[in-house]
Amino acid sequence: MNIANNWKDYEILDMANGEKLERWKNIVLVRPDPQIIWKEKTFPSKWNKANAVYNRSSSGGGGWKYKTKLPESWQVKYKDLTFNIKPMGFKHTGLFPEQAVNWDWMIDKIKNAKRPIKVLNLFAYTGGASVACLSAGASVCHVDSSKGMVAWAKENVISSGLQDKPIRYIVDDVVKFVNREIRRGNTYDAIIMDPPSYGRGASGEVWQFENNIADLINLCTNVLTDNPLFFLINSYTTGISAEVLSNLLRINLNKYNGKITSGEIGLPMTDSKLVLPCGIYGKWEQ
Repeated sequence: MNIANNWKDYEILDMANGEKLERWKNIVLVRPDPQIIWKEKTFPSKWNKANAVYNRSSSGGGGWKYKTKLPESWQVKYKDLTFNIKPMGFKHTGLFPEQAVNWDWMIDKIKNAKRPIKVLNLFAYTGGASVACLSAGASVCHVDSSKGMVAWAKENVISSGLQDKPIRYIVDDVVKFVNREIRRGNTYDAIIMDPPSYGRGASGEVWQFENNIADLINLCTNVLTDNPLFFLINSYTTGISAEVLSNLLRINLNKYNGKITSGEIGLPMTDSKLVLPCGIYGKWEQ
């Protein structure tokens, strides 16, 4: 497992009973997590520090219960990157801190490429990977079907002082956009995708991971340069093995000479040997 253990502004303080107690800079949140199936709290007293708790409702969904007044948004830093955190209706905060382990990898690949790198970031959400790639010197095309998420990504780019770097923001269905890029003859040295298990595009297009991911990867090979740097897939879809992502990359990128790896990513718990598994990745690299 690749563990994101270089954070200073984020940490898991404890986890038990389907919940994680986490610190986002100076604000402590409790959020549900289906991987936490044990009942024993390691540090019971720490749970009193929580500023807000996300409670699921029996009818689906849920909401935040605030124990203290919180700002509408606040910032956390990861090394030289700055992100805006906002508690959202569906338990999210706008950032997946476990992805820091992938940011470090991308930054290293881009800086050591010794050539200009164009990155296509699909299902790009609030732009964690876009910010990382921009900071390393790449140009980025950031694509997401949600206008609100793309606006949030712009905020993160500006907060990280990268607003003058080359980035295009696209609000569109990713399949439609990639097809247009193929017709235009546009190509990219690196592709990142973080597809949802289920979602809808900008015009209501239905996306389902198991049904659509293989076709999308195949489609994306048509916008890769002849000398690609990397191709990274993230997934949080329950029941999909990391080896499935490796297989998809093997099938679709077999004409390129590179290395394929896959596995889990996770977050450590402070003062503990416990690690929270947070999803899977598959990557091809030059």
